[in-house]
Amino acid sequence: METSTTATTSTTTGHLLPSGTTLGATRLVVTNLERSIEWYRRTIGLAAVARDGNVAQLAAQDGRVVIELEEHPDARPAGRHSGLYHVALLYPTRVELSHQLRRIAAAGAPVQGLSDHHTHEAIYLPDPDGNGLELAADRPRDQWPPNDTDPFKLGIAPIDVDSLLAETDTGTDTPELANGVVTGHLHLHVGNIDEAVAFWRDVVGFEPQVLLDVAGFVSVDGYHHHLAFNTWKGEGAAPVPENVTGMAHWTLLLPDAAGIDALESRLSAAGTQHARRDDGTLVLRDPWNMELHVAARD
Repeated sequence: METSTTATTSTTTGHLLPSGTTLGATRLVVTNLERSIEWYRRTIGLAAVARDGNVAQLAAQDGRVVIELEEHPDARPAGRHSGLYHVALLYPTRVELSHQLRRIAAAGAPVQGLSDHHTHEAIYLPDPDGNGLELAADRPRDQWPPNDTDPFKLGIAPIDVDSLLAETDTGTDTPELANGVVTGHLHLHVGNIDEAVAFWRDVVGFEPQVLLDVAGFVSVDGYHHHLAFNTWKGEGAAPVPENVTGMAHWTLLLPDAAGIDALESRLSAAGTQHARRDDGTLVLRDPWNMELHVAARD
């Protein structure tokens, strides 16, 4: 795939999402719930902590739900349209990422890549329905390159697998369940970068870190990225169709309801359709039909 790295021309409107905004659980569409529950437990170290009809919630040792699975047995595989590229689960230490690599090896799951992005190390693999996962651990923040550094020009190195495995080469068994996992970032396929920037920066309120012709990386609090988007499925890629595997919705957690009220006002001013649920959750869709839930953190 040929990748352009020319920066887009854009003017930042400022940081509108409140400091302390984080990502919550991502709901994925699967075709066989029991198969997926077992795969996530054995391969990723997440266990089902709640079931409601065709939906299961998965969490690590601390009970924090990071993945939800919604079963649609007749869902079609995702095609060349907009939608989920991957959801990144963030591990608190390199030791925990090392345990995770050992879980994957023990399960015999296929890995698509092992990359050192300078800000973080990442393992890439698909779940049984092809939903993309990135399993990552951040490097110490004082080791990150400047946030406006073009990641493609900086280059991506392979993970030093021997070094990573040496983190847990102590004779201690890898625990069945992962520890301290949170949602680190989300990466989406979209149809146009300028339109994505106009929505995610100017309306939703993310702070841009790097904006390129074919990809954008935005965040809160100077993080390397909470959200990325690309046009690698093709410029003008169609919105997400109905009844396909991929992402049902993702979640932003704001510190309090005031930030949700402010976002709702920006959506109304921009003419973006949205709804407020009885529990205060704000539900909206991006220009490519991907659903976002915005809630106040408990």
